[in-house]
Amino acid sequence: MQMIRSFRRWWQVNSGQQETPFDGDAPYWVVSLVFHSGLLCALTLVFLPQTKIIRELSLLTEPEVEEEEDLSIPQEFHFSQEFKDDIGAQSEDGDEMALSQDIIVAQDSLVKMPLDSFENENAELWQNDVRDDPKSFELATTPIKGFVGESSTGAEGAIDRITHEILVQMQERKTLVVWVFDQSASLTVQRSAIKERIERVYEELGVIEASGEEAFHKEQPLLTSVYAFGNQVIPMQEPTADFSKITDAIDRVERDDTGIERVFTAVGTVAKKFQGYRRVRRSTKEPDRNVMVVVITDEAGDDVDAMDSAIKFCRSVKIPVYVIGVPAPFGRKATPVKWIDPDPEYDQTPQWSYVNQGPESLMPERIKLHFAGQNEDSVPVDSGFGPFALTRLCYETGGIYFAVHPNRNFNGRLKNRNVAAYSSHMARFFDSEVMRKYRPDYTTLETYWNRVRSNSARAALVQAAQQSWVSQMKEPQLYFEKKDEAAFVQAINLAQRSAAVLSPQVNLIYEILKKGEADRPEEINLRWQAGYDLAMGRVMAVKVRTDAYNVMLAQAKTGLKPVDPRTNIWELVPSNKVTAGSRMSKFAEKAREYLQRVVNNHSDTPWALMAQRELDTPIGWEWVGRYDPPPPPPKPRPAAKANPTPPPPPRPNIPRAARNEAKKMLAPPKKRRPPPKL
Repeated sequence: MQMIRSFRRWWQVNSGQQETPFDGDAPYWVVSLVFHSGLLCALTLVFLPQTKIIRELSLLTEPEVEEEEDLSIPQEFHFSQEFKDDIGAQSEDGDEMALSQDIIVAQDSLVKMPLDSFENENAELWQNDVRDDPKSFELATTPIKGFVGESSTGAEGAIDRITHEILVQMQERKTLVVWVFDQSASLTVQRSAIKERIERVYEELGVIEASGEEAFHKEQPLLTSVYAFGNQVIPMQEPTADFSKITDAIDRVERDDTGIERVFTAVGTVAKKFQGYRRVRRSTKEPDRNVMVVVITDEAGDDVDAMDSAIKFCRSVKIPVYVIGVPAPFGRKATPVKWIDPDPEYDQTPQWSYVNQGPESLMPERIKLHFAGQNEDSVPVDSGFGPFALTRLCYETGGIYFAVHPNRNFNGRLKNRNVAAYSSHMARFFDSEVMRKYRPDYTTLETYWNRVRSNSARAALVQAAQQSWVSQMKEPQLYFEKKDEAAFVQAINLAQRSAAVLSPQVNLIYEILKKGEADRPEEINLRWQAGYDLAMGRVMAVKVRTDAYNVMLAQAKTGLKPVDPRTNIWELVPSNKVTAGSRMSKFAEKAREYLQRVVNNHSDTPWALMAQRELDTPIGWEWVGRYDPPPPPPKPRPAAKANPTPPPPPRPNIPRAARNEAKKMLAPPKKRRPPPKL
């Protein structure tokens, strides 16, 4: 490098050229800089990881997918979502009955059902505890309650829902199912349909298919027993895994025409009979089997005095009770049931017989009034719940009460001709989602009275309801014939005597309810709110009608001014005119206020239905006169004719065989027999 610089300097001196900026050491520094920079870049590319490679690795790396646990119901058992005759919870319009909250059944239910909260200070909502021990069935100390308040359109759908309950029980341990059948005449026809449905239940569970296998009979995961009850409790089949014996036992259930249904005695008998299955073994520290009782009945039961003992024993051995029953009529005990003779040799004309299917509450919580030609109890309405005693049995033992009625989805008012055979006549049904908020208190008599006494409005309602059930309100006379003035005044005096008997009864009920008016604003329970407001509004309206009725009768005695001087008929007709003074006018406005509050705050309930019916009925009276001409005198008999009509010709001689053949052409009417005790 030094030689090169010396040569350039000699050349510039000898050639006479001037020195430039590129002469000297500058070019060499530039060359050195470029060379070392390139070398540094090359080394960087060789020894550092390439960005391209990093991107390729990130693209090829996939996140780990967590496998979800399959919580679906096995394929061999599922609920149909369509309206079909296939097996499933929605068969025959399905089942919408409430889900049991029993932790004995399962810690995690396969069927998720939301529980709506509602304002009910006395409701006993029992929440399942989350436990690590799978044998929480035995270790649970929290009281177990069933869930009530919904209904089903058919017994078949309810049985399909019970299929799920059986499956859940079998998933925990071996199970014994005891079917308990009502022997009443009203269930004679339905038992055959229920038997066919039960057969499909066992097919769905795979019991019939596995019954021929030796392992099935050795293990016997599902045993079944059949009982019947009427006036007595009859064991029809001991526990067996042979399905043919089960169906044969159901066929052998005979009809009991005594009309006595000892359902609670039957449940207690079954629970005591099979309590041995529930004893905890020292070797396994758990019982041999789960036991569940399924009762099929259409009555409320005649042995309610045995209810508490049955509940206590079933709870002690942890046996849930399920009931496929009927809806209770709102605020009443009996309801008419449509009976058609099952024997086609007899007259098939529908007949009606009253059956005890209610009430839905422990004590009467609705007043009964008959006035102005209106009988509210002529056709009952659905209460939204089952009979109190049977529903409480299911509730206290962790089971389910299925309120079954085939006409539940009927739109509008249900008439006699549309009622299904062997079913009760319910004029109206209500949405179970709405009615759940108005659940009765399923508790003991002592606890019930303590809750009633906690609010004077409740106490007044129960006392007034009991009074109205004892003192039946008679309907007043509204039609008066005026043949002469004396007879007319006498008829008015007789009507006033009847009103004199009616008025104190109405005043007594009103005074009882008035004692609870001060505590009414403190009541937050929807059922008690609706009950008190409806009772107060109705009683005040009837009081106005009663007092106005007396005023109108007194007015008639002083003389009525007819438009037609020939008027001989006077009739009191409902009117919105209140002519009993300003005090009664204020009473009328207060009554409408109570009734309208029920309609506004408790829509789509039996209370709102009755309140609206009361509002639609005028609260006063007015006289309407008319003239009815007297009947025409009888026509005189015609005089005998001089030449009487000649006698008919003699009857032709028709052979006896021909006459008998003619009689056979007109079939005699079928015999008619009264319905048995249902």
